[in-house]
Amino acid sequence: MTIAITLKVHDGVVLAADSASTLLQSSPEGVGVINVYNNANKIFNLRKGLPIGAITWGAGNLGVASTSTLAKDLRRRFTDESDEWHLNPETYTIGEVAQHVKEFFFDQHYQEAFAEWPQKPELGFTIAGYSANSPLAEEYQVVIADGDCVGPTALRPPDDTGLTWNGNPEAITRLMFGVSTFTPQVLTTMGLGEQAQAITDALSQQQVAPLVQAAMPIEDAADLAEFLVHATVRFVRFLPGADTVGGPIEIAAITKHEHFKWIKRKHYYSRELNPERNADD
Repeated sequence: MTIAITLKVHDGVVLAADSASTLLQSSPEGVGVINVYNNANKIFNLRKGLPIGAITWGAGNLGVASTSTLAKDLRRRFTDESDEWHLNPETYTIGEVAQHVKEFFFDQHYQEAFAEWPQKPELGFTIAGYSANSPLAEEYQVVIADGDCVGPTALRPPDDTGLTWNGNPEAITRLMFGVSTFTPQVLTTMGLGEQAQAITDALSQQQVAPLVQAAMPIEDAADLAEFLVHATVRFVRFLPGADTVGGPIEIAAITKHEHFKWIKRKHYYSRELNPERNADD
């Protein structure tokens, strides 16, 4: 489990995530948690020098390779001029990038990695950025659940702004809407049945916290995204069970002119010992 946030404002898109990675094992009894590690990479620059990025949640490994390693393999294909997936800086679209993300992760890796699993893990991606020569950012989502893939689907029209969160949604849902993700279920058990979802939707609309403003500077959007990730980390920490959200918080911003830039990032190597390494690696 994780928390993966995309926050789109007029200035660009912020990607923010925790670093927890849950190791799962499949058995006849179902899928169980073996361990939780706190150094996973969930935010990716999909093409150096272009305003394109992605954030992931769900399964951290596909077979023997981590999602972050596979993302770099995909980035190499986008960069290689001899590859059919090479992105032409003058003509590429975010929709095209999102379609390749789906083909690469689901068609080429997920289906083979989990073919023998009776209960298949969730895996999702939000792909965000600017198409070539576009004045507005776009966001597409690819969601794999129970072995089926939906998307890529546009999250919102290019001229709209807003907040999207995936992974463990409970803390942010309560904060933003004043209801729980379990509210419809609770109302159903109270005998409200067909009205449960309608009541939940009405409560959410009336109680929504207007934290996101379209005109807010990208720096403030990053601060808000960090706050929401941190709130989820603390919320999960004090719940019973494994700390499936945690570790360092990472944040990146994608803007029209500055492209993909890290705002907050962990490093497993010393920058003093590795000065030649590119900050995007």
